[in-house]
Amino acid sequence: MPAAAPNGPGGNAAWHARIQCGREFGAGFLVSDRHVLTCAHVVGAHEAEGVGVTFPHVGKDRLPARVVAHGGWADGLDPGDLAVLELDDPVTIRPAEFAAPAEAYGDPPPRLLSYGFPKAYEEGVLAEYRAVGGQLITQEWVQLEAWGPAGQPLAPGFSGAAVTLAHDGRVVGMVTSAARNPQIRNGRMLPAQVMARYWPRLGDLIPTGAAAAADKERLRGLLDTVAAGAVWQEAQCAPERLYRDAVGPFGPPPPVRGLASLWDAAWYLLSEIQDPDALGRFTTRLADYCEDPAARAALRGLGRNRGSAPAPERAPAAARPWSPVLVEIAPSGSGEDRFLVEVSAYNGAHRRIIGQRTLSTREVRPYVLERIDDAYREVDLDGRELIAFVLPRKWLNTDVVHWQRSKDDDSPLGSFAPVVVVELERRRSGMLQHKLRRKWQELDGRAEARLHRIACGAPPGDSVSLTIGLRRGVDLLGLGAPPGRVREAFKAGLNAPVPAVIWPRTGCAGAPHEACSSNEFLDRLAQRLAQLPPGELPDAVYELRLDAFDAGPHGGGAHWAHDLSLLWEDPRALPETVPFAGSPVA
Repeated sequence: MPAAAPNGPGGNAAWHARIQCGREFGAGFLVSDRHVLTCAHVVGAHEAEGVGVTFPHVGKDRLPARVVAHGGWADGLDPGDLAVLELDDPVTIRPAEFAAPAEAYGDPPPRLLSYGFPKAYEEGVLAEYRAVGGQLITQEWVQLEAWGPAGQPLAPGFSGAAVTLAHDGRVVGMVTSAARNPQIRNGRMLPAQVMARYWPRLGDLIPTGAAAAADKERLRGLLDTVAAGAVWQEAQCAPERLYRDAVGPFGPPPPVRGLASLWDAAWYLLSEIQDPDALGRFTTRLADYCEDPAARAALRGLGRNRGSAPAPERAPAAARPWSPVLVEIAPSGSGEDRFLVEVSAYNGAHRRIIGQRTLSTREVRPYVLERIDDAYREVDLDGRELIAFVLPRKWLNTDVVHWQRSKDDDSPLGSFAPVVVVELERRRSGMLQHKLRRKWQELDGRAEARLHRIACGAPPGDSVSLTIGLRRGVDLLGLGAPPGRVREAFKAGLNAPVPAVIWPRTGCAGAPHEACSSNEFLDRLAQRLAQLPPGELPDAVYELRLDAFDAGPHGGGAHWAHDLSLLWEDPRALPETVPFAGSPVA
């Protein structure tokens, strides 16, 4: 078959096709060198008798084809009235081109053309119509009205015909039905974006903002990888909930019909949602359910590459901003052994969720370590590293610093980057966060921190008075024993709130305290850290930990700081955001 000219005005293009299936005739249009789209009802009843495709503008040869995909149509006005035909051999005809979904509508509405093959018109005939707005009928069709009172109406033989913009021939939809009463000159069109819902490959051809065809093709492959994985299937995560995460709590609701698959949700974000970052949030969130590391990285890469706000200007090297990885572990409310774990990364003022999952206690550590590794793809190269664990109060003494960095690296997490802990309830308190911000404004103008020491065995005193006193004059609280041994002092430091609290994770087991190392620990603390600006504490403690790790196997207890814990919280470095309404796990 000879090559055809490109699309021309009026839709008079070689890619228009006449479809014959048994005794049924209809229309179709070429979208690749081998694929033709038509209505399922044109080929459904007699598919076993064989399907023939003719391109009247090029010749009269009838080319054999077979149905390779369909939209699920069964009968009548059922949804999914789409069939994809595959030719036995490729053709050299230039395929149809598609317009963006919104171009079919306007005020005044654009003139639309359809090229059909009613009885006695084997060469085809044109009909002029317009779309009655972009409102979908039952989430599926757009109503068509005749452009004028005369001319060719839609009739049998137009089913499957492309609906094109009259001025340049680009496709906006496909004719699926016409009014039974010939006096009523209207019909229905399946818009191109609805067809892509049923045949994802079509989405590559439909313009959707900044997303290129290659990006959408890659996205489809990644979605298939996730959907086939055991993690996704076992999580019972609804695509609709991922969609809500992507658009946020105040974004557009999902369609009334629901979202049946990952592609359905992704395509709705691409074709219907104006927020250019929504799909990126979707793919980044979905990566959490991908088992394959390469595919997981690719999903997050798609999220990074979509339109985002420009990066803020860099601060001078002496005042480089933090680029933290945040790990939040909170009770899930679904059982004492179930926790909602969220890992995210900050890049400037922007926070990106890397993973969010409800897990049992034993599942928390491997999941967190794997997602921290993923989060480092988002860490700003010009920022200062920080891994911050937001933990319930009873978990604050957890030895996260000594967690093995990965299954292939036995070195402690605390030897890899500065690690701090943050108390969950304090982070969620608006009053305490406000006080912390005020405190840090004061500390910015101060060269060193004011250290308050509380040794092991010290009288607990009045907790209210201690809280008020710490609030008024303390920048750094040093405890000579683990929180369980100085419970009231630890509680007061969190409620004050003191920006930084340091303590040994292990230590005195009880009275007598004469041989306790509490005072030595506090003396060392004052010598090494009290003269530093509080903003430098994470890096300074990191250096101390490296010294301790070098002193023996995993510290070996030889160094005074071998089990040092640092609670450090600067709300400016860890701004609170609410990127997701909740866990999308059903």
